[in-house]
Amino acid sequence: MVIEVGYARAWDPEARSPWWPIPVEEARERDAAGLPYVVVYRTAGREAPLEVRLVSWRDHFAGLWVYDAQGRRTYDLDMRLLDDPARLLRRCTVGWSYTGPEMAEFDESCPRVTVELFPDGRGRRTEEPSGRHGSARSTVPRVPDSERWLDRPAFGEWPLLSAEVHGLTEPPAFAIAEVTEPAAFAIAEVTEPAAFAIAEAAGDDDGPAPATCWRPPRAARPGPVGELFRPGVRVTDGYHPEMTVVEPRRIGTLRVPSGLLAVSGPDIDDGDGPHLTVPVPPGEYALEEARARHTYHCEWEGKQVTRADATAVRVLVSDIPAATWEMARRPDDDPRLLPENGIFGFDTDGATGCFGDAGAWEPLLALFERGLIQADPDLEPDAYEDIDDSMYLLRTRDRASGGELVAFATTGDGTYPVWVGRSEAGEVVGVVVPVAGMPELLPES
Repeated sequence: MVIEVGYARAWDPEARSPWWPIPVEEARERDAAGLPYVVVYRTAGREAPLEVRLVSWRDHFAGLWVYDAQGRRTYDLDMRLLDDPARLLRRCTVGWSYTGPEMAEFDESCPRVTVELFPDGRGRRTEEPSGRHGSARSTVPRVPDSERWLDRPAFGEWPLLSAEVHGLTEPPAFAIAEVTEPAAFAIAEVTEPAAFAIAEAAGDDDGPAPATCWRPPRAARPGPVGELFRPGVRVTDGYHPEMTVVEPRRIGTLRVPSGLLAVSGPDIDDGDGPHLTVPVPPGEYALEEARARHTYHCEWEGKQVTRADATAVRVLVSDIPAATWEMARRPDDDPRLLPENGIFGFDTDGATGCFGDAGAWEPLLALFERGLIQADPDLEPDAYEDIDDSMYLLRTRDRASGGELVAFATTGDGTYPVWVGRSEAGEVVGVVVPVAGMPELLPES
């Protein structure tokens, strides 16, 4: 069987077609430079591609999408290039098992299996026999190194990885597709100005691809972190169409005499201390709660009601405005492993986070447990304090060091990112935890 191989700068999954087809020589140059490009494998008599390979070495990524005869994606392989340039980690695979030709692509009820692998040998296999809305079963996959890693093929020497899926028993012959006038096609496709602002698939000076095109996975961006504490800014959380940021509430202070701020869930059991730490000058810092006001129709009261909800909490280290924001992470957190909009952060199973002095973390956490969980009546009055009418819940204080811990509520369990604001000089000016997701900015009125 003859397989036609075509190259392009990007792939549009909605149109199931390449964007800006390019000759093999240009694809080879992009591969060497680390720029994004795609490879499309087709066969005569079939409208849908057999598979699409997506490559961006500068983003440590190579991916594979396999399509069935109906043009539905049936398999997604996410591979990452880490420290060894000769091999790729099979970071994540997703397989969809459509129950019939009439089932739509990615139907919510479509059975699927997801396997996540990490370079240290960890992994997770999740089976969803009834799709997203059914029950899921997670197990630890037993995957040998020979299957966890794939030798990185040289340019032009990639095999058809989906050959077995398509029932090909003989080695296929490959033919390079011809390219005619790609530039005219590409320019005609970009019609909306918004696409230029958010799409980055093309990855060079000739302009970005349309917003519908695939782009390499990127970690979550900070969003309008600073604006959540700026009165008058208009935002939306997706549920309330318009919210207005009001003056942040100041809820006391936090003492960090060790100079190492801990940000963590209190329900950790690995014995390794807090989830995250941020170096700050030893001192006492203001605790603030960002809020946004919105109006809605209250069914209970039968009228329009205005209220202000908390959106984030922060430790204000300095009054200097933040010039940049970065996601806090542990030393072994590798951003090359993150999926699209992936985050690092602290985990909680009790919808609770903490700011605290990392130098006194263990005694502070013990006081937290004695006060909140055990309701110990023998606690000294100055070692434990409840906080009312705030996302901040309580404060504990270690007498020996003077360090403090303050717990705050989140809107659920899971992982919460921690954003560190830095000044132009690179100094930490604030540490923020969005407790209800990250709202989006609305245009200025």
